Amino acid sequence: MTYVVTENCIKCKYTDCVEVCPVDCFYEGDNMLVIHPDECIDCGVCEPECPADAIKPDTEPGLEKWLGVNAEYAKSWPNITQKKDSPADAKEHDGEDGKFEKYFSSKPGAGD
Repeated sequence: MTYVVTENCIKCKYTDCVEVCPVDCFYEGDNMLVIHPDECIDCGVCEPECPADAIKPDTEPGLEKWLGVNAEYAKSWPNITQKKDSPADAKEHDGEDGKFEKYFSSKPGAGD
């Protein structure tokens, strides 16, 4: 089992989760985070820290797409271990439908 960052992270990109991760398995994209599935130790401390409820255990049904997104982009995006300010419009996008199609960016973020 691993934890997976899902669609609601897009355009919200809260980083509360990275601060509590004991193995630093978060990677930063332009407008979302991902978890490296081979580095995650399944401790679960990140899940309750996400204000957007965007982190889920991979045992939940329907997360196959997000497992793939996390695995793919964790290979090329920079590692992030420190909390940063969230985007100014994060609350406006929290819970919005269709964020992947509308906003997903494969560009890397800045990392630490």
